[in-house]
Amino acid sequence: MPANCSNNQDIIAAIATPPGRGGVGIIRISGKNLQPLAKAILGKLPEPRRAEFGSFLDEDGQVLDQGILLYFPAPHSYTGEDVLELQGHGGPVIMNLLLTRCLQLGARLAEPGEFTLRAFLADKIDLLQAESVADLIEASTVDAARCAIRSLNGEFSATIAQLVQALTALRVLVEATLDFPEEELDFLQSAQAREQLQAIQQQLARVLIASRQGALLQSGINIVLVGQPNVGKSSLLNQLAREDVAIVTEFPGTTRDTIRQSIEIKGIPLHLVDTAGLRETSDIIEQQGIARTHAAARQAGLVLLVLDSRQGITAAERNILAELPQELPVLMIYNKIDLTAETPRAAENEYGLVIHLSAKNGEGVDLLTDALLQTIGWQGNVAGEGLYMARQRHLQALVNASRHLQTATNLLDEGNTLELLAEELRLAQQALSTITGEFTADDLLGEIFSAFCIGK
Repeated sequence: MPANCSNNQDIIAAIATPPGRGGVGIIRISGKNLQPLAKAILGKLPEPRRAEFGSFLDEDGQVLDQGILLYFPAPHSYTGEDVLELQGHGGPVIMNLLLTRCLQLGARLAEPGEFTLRAFLADKIDLLQAESVADLIEASTVDAARCAIRSLNGEFSATIAQLVQALTALRVLVEATLDFPEEELDFLQSAQAREQLQAIQQQLARVLIASRQGALLQSGINIVLVGQPNVGKSSLLNQLAREDVAIVTEFPGTTRDTIRQSIEIKGIPLHLVDTAGLRETSDIIEQQGIARTHAAARQAGLVLLVLDSRQGITAAERNILAELPQELPVLMIYNKIDLTAETPRAAENEYGLVIHLSAKNGEGVDLLTDALLQTIGWQGNVAGEGLYMARQRHLQALVNASRHLQTATNLLDEGNTLELLAEELRLAQQALSTITGEFTADDLLGEIFSAFCIGK
């Protein structure tokens, strides 16, 4: 866990608004028994859950600032502790003065995410909901924000709880049967254990699909444009971004470094990376750009291989394909159809899907955007309804649970010992429980909450 976060006896304080100047700035304070601190800085204890106007005082009783006071006594607060919020003027100097005053009165500076961590430890929210707080703050699209709100409201948690409850019921059945070894298989058959297990697997499969879709809403995917020099990679980037992000000239080798641009297509954030053209060169700077192209491709979730439609696939493109990781999806783009009088179209070749387009005039770019979503596995869910804002750890836990359930099914079909079956069901339940935080190591909590912003 983050340093000091395990000590819930401390009073913590932080500036809860972003750095810089603003109309309003907020100091958030949380801890056990904030009455002495409140009386020292406010001259009184505010009425619970009622906004009041008041003055913020220094150690000599002089007014530092004036603003709105909010007091939430435990346990009816975000953290489950006493919480005090001072809403003053949003200048960095006055905010730091107020924070320093809180520290003088015995508070310490909160760690990143410590307010939300305390809410989790006080059972005000589960770990999924805690993570959705950060996801909501970091949401880069409207659909991602809506999906995070649903997770914050507990929809994902409720689904996981239903799976855990069904697994618990099945585990009780199997483990009770262990006391009757002569009749165990007949008993399980009459209790429809196999049907229960299949129902859990089917529901888990639906959750995994919805979670993978939600993960796309959250983080999107890195898409790298590669190809020979002067095939139109930068022009294609500009078309997708709908602005002149990259310099375009008729001279090969114009792009010397990677150029990054994030776009949104149907609510999905896509992170585009334009790269230097791949060719043999003695130019040291261009060689460095080509090295960065290879590095970017290794980190991509999808590669767009752009080539000149007048040339088709040459030995150069085949070499590029050979150097890419085998498991990396590749979408091939035949560009410059405006010079060959071709019509925009989607087709297939030995390497997979091919889009014929003109990056110069935009013809066929709509086909490309549809192909992008198809290739990354987006199923066209409207506004993310029914999706879960899943992180990589959630997906891994769901996959692990699915694997244990499949092993349990095999054991049941083979008539193997029920001790092994019971163990696989236990491991599946434990994997699911890590999602909501019922079984979660302290070091994982530290990693999760340290990624939060300070004051949240």
